[in-house]
Amino acid sequence: MDSKNVIAAIALSSAVIVLYSLFFIPEKSTQQKNIAESKIEKNNDTPALDQNETKIEISREEALKSSERLRFENQSIVGSISLKGAVIDDLTFKEYKINLQSDERVVLLGPRNFKDGYLIESGFVSTDKNIDIPNSDTIWSIVGNDTLTNQSPIKLSWSNKQGITFEKEISLDEKFLFTINQRVINSTNKKYDFYSYGQIIRNKIPDGLSNFYILHEGPIATLDGELIEEDYDDIQDQKFSKTAQKGWLGVGDKYFVASIIPPKDKEFKTTFDYKNKFRANFITTKPLELNQNSSIEDNLRVIVAAKRVDVIDGYAENLNIDKFDLVIDWGFLYFITKPLFFGIDYFFKLLGNYGLAIIAITICIRLAFFPLANFSFRSMAKMKALQPEMVRLKELHKEDKMKLQQEMMALYKKEKVNPMSGCLPILVQIPVFFALYKVLFVTIEMRQMPFYGWIQDLSERDPTSIFNLFGLLPYDVPSFLIIGAWPVAMGVSMWIQQKLNPAPTDPMQAKIFMFFPLFLTVILAPFPSGLVIYWTINNVLTMAQQVFIMKRTTVKTTN
Repeated sequence: MDSKNVIAAIALSSAVIVLYSLFFIPEKSTQQKNIAESKIEKNNDTPALDQNETKIEISREEALKSSERLRFENQSIVGSISLKGAVIDDLTFKEYKINLQSDERVVLLGPRNFKDGYLIESGFVSTDKNIDIPNSDTIWSIVGNDTLTNQSPIKLSWSNKQGITFEKEISLDEKFLFTINQRVINSTNKKYDFYSYGQIIRNKIPDGLSNFYILHEGPIATLDGELIEEDYDDIQDQKFSKTAQKGWLGVGDKYFVASIIPPKDKEFKTTFDYKNKFRANFITTKPLELNQNSSIEDNLRVIVAAKRVDVIDGYAENLNIDKFDLVIDWGFLYFITKPLFFGIDYFFKLLGNYGLAIIAITICIRLAFFPLANFSFRSMAKMKALQPEMVRLKELHKEDKMKLQQEMMALYKKEKVNPMSGCLPILVQIPVFFALYKVLFVTIEMRQMPFYGWIQDLSERDPTSIFNLFGLLPYDVPSFLIIGAWPVAMGVSMWIQQKLNPAPTDPMQAKIFMFFPLFLTVILAPFPSGLVIYWTINNVLTMAQQVFIMKRTTVKTTN
């Protein structure tokens, strides 16, 4: 890689980041949000969901013991449903550890009176204020089976004093899907209108929020095909609201998501708001008419999942959920990022190690760019052969910059050399580099997956440091001095690459370029080790290809 091209690559990368922030994630104006809300709030027939949420900070254990519970478990998750409010507010992922040093599993949901409360509730509301409707304080009864598994659903019931019974039948698949069938039974001679709803409540912004520009965490939805991503601080400033015919809504973390899929073929209003707690909810816009001595029912789906690609894509396809695959933040380079993941996953299944899979995909990328690199390296070899003549021209015309430029262009034209051709492979590979970084950063498949030796998690930085001789010296170093063996190997490979390329004729440029491998080593040290492995192997393959081509080109030139 030409050092000049490295500068061009970094400059272009910065431009990509700026353009991305300007054009792909535009800030929603207050006027736009007000217009969206005004289209919804004009529908006065749709009741608003109760916002009287209070915080009572007790321990998780105390919160779980404060209400009677119904246990659920399958191969993937374990937890409980509170009979107070009939809410799903306790869920642990059985397959995912908090970190490699602990056997403690990832806990996502928690009761509402716990400081990290995070729960999902559903039900019916009505514009008729005279009807007693189940709320967050209602105690439901279990009908029949008291344990929810993928083999046995459960049924909950509550009756008011007005002759109306509310029922919920909840089933669970073998992974992360809850199906909730809701029913209202009217044993009176009166008619009522009901609207079904579902909502996710989260007490506070989660600890450990990445808050990084390439990853969205917070309320998310696709409504009539449009992807909606709202940050927590955006919702604190002003709520979002939109009516749609189809879609889903949820709250997403880096690796996990809680989501609701509203009833099919029914218009609904989705709202993201904050009033002491964050809420993401939907409510149907057209009432279900409950006639005398009859019943109505509605159903919704709840998916509280680890964002595994096969699981998310499977639900999207099997349940026909519009664009549910966007739960995983593939980014604006979706058309590169997702196929790149599938390529890595294919090699993982073949080789049994994601590190080897990254190396295999690196080789494939080099093969794909081989013709382009051949053209570039031939041009660079000719440029290196022209260095003596270029130095002579600079000495000859050092007082006349215009004349020097004319002579340089004449030399390039005579030798049929394009000085910019070396940039082309870099420009093409930048999107691939960003896409691979995205894959390593957002996909749970590579979370806590080892390579060989000291790399135990390809999604985290290389944990070793040159400042304690990679663990040979018996002391730890501060985090900002953790520059591991793989980043050092990458820097060394880049320095060797630099020596293969034409040296800058300007002494100041030469000094700047000399420090560039060190600069990039420090910059990339905190990056996922899988990405640094890719970059290092890519450098080695590039050098091998470059040496081969430049030798052939030199022979042709001397003849």
